[in-house]
Amino acid sequence: MASGTRLSTPPALKPGTCRVVPLGGLGEVGRNMTVFEMDGKILIVDCGVLFPEEYQPGVDLILPDFGYLEDRLDDVVGLVLTHGHEDHIGAVPYLLRLRPDIPLIGSTLTLALIEAKLEEHRIRPLTLAVREGDTERLGPFECEFVAVNHSIPDALAVAIRTSAGTILHTGDFKMDQLPLDGRITDLRAFARLGQEGVDLFLTDSTNAEVPGFTTTEKEIGPVLGSLMARASRRVIVASFASHVHRIQQVLDAAHAHGRKVCFVGRSMVRNMGIAAKLGYLDVPEGILVDLKQVDQLPDHQVVLMCTGSQGEPMAALSRMANGDHRVQLDAGDLVILASSLIPGNETSVFRVVNGLMKLGADVVHKGMAQVHVSGHASEGELLYCYNIVKPTFVMPVHGETRHLIANGRIAEATGVPHENVLLTEDGSVVDLADGVARVVGQVECGLVYVDGSSIGEITDADLKDRRVLGEEGFISIISVVNRQTGTIVSGPDIHARGVAEDDSVFDEVKPRIARALQEAVQSNADHTTHQLQQVVRRVIGTWVNRTLRRRPMIVPVVLEV
Repeated sequence: MASGTRLSTPPALKPGTCRVVPLGGLGEVGRNMTVFEMDGKILIVDCGVLFPEEYQPGVDLILPDFGYLEDRLDDVVGLVLTHGHEDHIGAVPYLLRLRPDIPLIGSTLTLALIEAKLEEHRIRPLTLAVREGDTERLGPFECEFVAVNHSIPDALAVAIRTSAGTILHTGDFKMDQLPLDGRITDLRAFARLGQEGVDLFLTDSTNAEVPGFTTTEKEIGPVLGSLMARASRRVIVASFASHVHRIQQVLDAAHAHGRKVCFVGRSMVRNMGIAAKLGYLDVPEGILVDLKQVDQLPDHQVVLMCTGSQGEPMAALSRMANGDHRVQLDAGDLVILASSLIPGNETSVFRVVNGLMKLGADVVHKGMAQVHVSGHASEGELLYCYNIVKPTFVMPVHGETRHLIANGRIAEATGVPHENVLLTEDGSVVDLADGVARVVGQVECGLVYVDGSSIGEITDADLKDRRVLGEEGFISIISVVNRQTGTIVSGPDIHARGVAEDDSVFDEVKPRIARALQEAVQSNADHTTHQLQQVVRRVIGTWVNRTLRRRPMIVPVVLEV
C-alpha cells in the first residue's frame, strides 16, 4: 500500500481480530501514539506531543487526535509508555483529563517522569511499574516487556500477544553495544520472539535513511572533556531535559576538569532531580551548584546545563541568546549544542546560534564536533533486527514519510515480501487476524493544537490567518453610510499594521473606495451590509496587491445611520 492513499471507513471489527490504529507518529517526528483494539477492549502504546513549526505561530504543543477514543475511553485497559521522552509521554496529561484512572504501565524512570508532569496538572495516576522480562495481562492483550537501548535509560519494547497474532513494538531504540548504563538492547529476547513468530513488527524508522550503525554514546565523553579543557570561560551545554546519558557525560567531564555544574530550566532541574534520586544519574559529590551561586564562581569553573537545543523560544538558551535571561553571555563563553536537529526546527535553532555568536560566544554543534549521537537505530541495526526477528508483516512507525519508506525498503531487503510491508499514516486502520495483517480503512485523525489554555479550538484556518497577519499585515476600513440619501456620512477611515510605514499611503485609494461604496448604495438599496463590505474589500484588496505587492488581512466595516 502506498503511503498517503485515502481509504474508506473501516468495517466493523470482527471477534478475534486485533485492530491497530496509529493516532500519531507516522509522517512526523513526534506525537507518537498507537491504539490496539480487540474484543471490545483497547490498549494504547505511548501518548506523546509534537512541537510546532514556523508555520504554526502561537501554538504551544500538538497532540494526537483523541477523537477515535472519546466514546470508548471506558474500554481502555492500559496505556503502555515505552520511555520518558516528551514525544512519547507529553500528551498523557491531556488524555487523562478525559479519564483520569487509565492505568499507566512503564519502567520506573518513565513513570517517575510522567508522575512529576501529572502533578503539575493535579492528576494522580494509577501506575504499574514493569521491567524487562515482565509479562502483564491487560484484557485480551498479554504484554511482555523487552529491554532496549535509547538516549534515555529504562526504555522498553513491548511484545503484544493476542489470539489474532503476536505484535512486537520496538518503541524508540538503537543497538549501542557500549551503553553508559550497561543496558543493551536485548537481541536474545528479540530472537526468541522471532522463533515464536512475530506476525506484525512495528519498528522505529527515525534513522532508517542513515547508513551503517549509530555511534556509541561513550564517544561523546572525550570530546566534551577536550572542549572543556580548552575553554577559558564558562561552558553552556544545551540538551533535552530528559537526556540522562548525555547529562551524565557532562557531569563527568566537568568533574574531571574542576568545574561546577548548574542545571538551568525548570524541566532540567526536575528531571535530573528524579534521575539522581532513582539512581539513574551518578552525581559526583559537591559538583552541583545553584544558579544564585554561579556569579560567585570564577568563569573557568562553571558549566551551565540548560534546555533549548531545539530553539524553543521560551527555553533557557533562547532567552540567553536574546539577552533576557538572568545568565548573561559574554565574549569567550563556549556554548555546546549537544543534540540533533529535529526536522522543522532548523530555522529556530540557527536563529539562536546567530544570536549567541552576536554576543561573542563560541558555538559548537554536531556539524563541527562529535557532541551528539542519535538515540535511534540506523540502517545496519535495522537490518540486524529484521534478520533476527524475521517478521511476517512489517509496519514502520516513528518518522516522516521518507523515513517510513526507507525502513520498508530495509525490511524488503531482508526478505519481507513487498505486499507485507504496510506503509501507513496517522489514522490508517490495520486489522490482524490469524497472523495476517491488512490495511482495511482510515479514520479521521487530525492535528490537535494546544494554544495557551485552549485545546483543540485552534484550526488550520486560524493558523492561516495568523500567518497572513504575521507576514502580510492587517488593514481595517471603517465607513458610515446613509441608505436613504445614498451618501457616505463618514470615512472611509483606514488603519493598517505591518503594511506600510504611514497610513497616508492609503490617501490615493480612499476616493475609489468612497465612490464604489456610494455607487453600490445608490444602485441597489437592498444590498446587505456584508455585500457592501465585500465591495470595500475588493477595491482596497486590488489596490494594495497592485501598488504595494501585498496580500494583507482586510477587515472592512460598514455602519449605517
